[in-house]
Amino acid sequence: MANEQIFPEKFLDSLSGVPGFEREKFTNVHKYSETPTSVRVNPLKKPVIKTDSAVPWCADGFYLPARPSFTFDPLFHAGCYYVQEASSMFMDHIFKHIREGTGKSIQVLDLCAAPGGKSTLISSAISPNDLLVANELIKTRVPVLYDSLNRWGRANTIVSNNDPKDFGRLSGFFDVILVDAPCSGSGMFRKDPGAVKEWSEANVSLCQQRQQRILADVYPALKEDGYLIYSTCSYSQAENEDILDWLCGEFNLETMQMPVHTAWGVVETISPTKQAWGYRFYPDKLKGEGLFAACLQKNETARAVNPAKRENVKLPAKELDLVQGYLKDAVDFHYFKANGVWMAIQREHQSSLELLQKYLYLKKSGTRIGQVIGHDLVPEHELALSIHLNKDAILQTPLGLEQAIQYLRRDPLDLNSPQKGWSMMTFENHALGWAKVLHNRVNNYYPKEMRILRAQALVG
Repeated sequence: MANEQIFPEKFLDSLSGVPGFEREKFTNVHKYSETPTSVRVNPLKKPVIKTDSAVPWCADGFYLPARPSFTFDPLFHAGCYYVQEASSMFMDHIFKHIREGTGKSIQVLDLCAAPGGKSTLISSAISPNDLLVANELIKTRVPVLYDSLNRWGRANTIVSNNDPKDFGRLSGFFDVILVDAPCSGSGMFRKDPGAVKEWSEANVSLCQQRQQRILADVYPALKEDGYLIYSTCSYSQAENEDILDWLCGEFNLETMQMPVHTAWGVVETISPTKQAWGYRFYPDKLKGEGLFAACLQKNETARAVNPAKRENVKLPAKELDLVQGYLKDAVDFHYFKANGVWMAIQREHQSSLELLQKYLYLKKSGTRIGQVIGHDLVPEHELALSIHLNKDAILQTPLGLEQAIQYLRRDPLDLNSPQKGWSMMTFENHALGWAKVLHNRVNNYYPKEMRILRAQALVG
């Protein structure tokens, strides 16, 4: 027996009549089955995943036969994959459907982005000409979001730490806004049985009010004809279909129906008043946890925010030449400095970046390259993990599994490498970070705050 949890009667009664809810099957799957383990691979790093079990609604998603120790897998730290609950990967299906047949570049906001699962998913789905802004309101959750996107390795990404109301100043700026809203969390009861005790009707009502505030605050930032993707990990109608009715009543939004295969087990619903389409995930019907998702299109004009005045900052030419040598397609990037660190973002995003700097508190803007000290570049960790790194310009040191774990723990390394200087440590041809190889020692520059702290009983 996997889990002997007992749901509050009020919780089960609240789901009576909700589309797709079958009380006995629902309770049994929570009692007698385990949460499946799934990962989504980084398509531009292409690791080998040893499984034939694919997540049906996401081409990059896979189920694993057992849950390994991800902490001690160097490929996880290299950003080769993200450990993500399978139902959440449905955002990939929605995103690709609304992008079908449109060739224009877009600007996307992931409003409640930490820890970064949906942001890395969007990052994989968009092109370099598109821009992703991943925002997190809670300051203490920003670092994990920042690290997730750094590992994913793309420069067309900005991380912000702002309240939803701050985005109201960016009128008509975003083509797509994803709001994975804070919720009562009932969809995660199998994964986190302790959360059952925290459920209450009062909390559902509080969450509904919070969701309405968040959506109302961010709505002005959506362009005309732009898409609002709304999701929760709650089964509650009050936080799902009722929110769709509220949205369609308060704003000029048109519901979007997604193509869904019957074999997937996803339950298609229609909201009671405004007949808005929604999609429910139940663990007794598919291989995943509880989720609700919907997509709406804005049908009213939105006055675009005035662009920021472009600043022409003269950069030191010799330093710029040195820095550009570290990136592939270097002429495609806009370069700038922040606190002495060279940074880069695609040229087409320069004006957007300067506008966002005016209105938001940015924690990440493109890719941090490094500092020029003397005649050398002291590289940033982000640069090692970047898909834009020019690997022909650097030294590389391949590590075995045991050496890679030592490196990730920031333990001393004995490499006996004939090549001296800054070297990128790699595992199975994937970058882990930097070390400086000297004549008598190796200085490990893996970030201290990211190092593996737990001991491993056995490597291999």
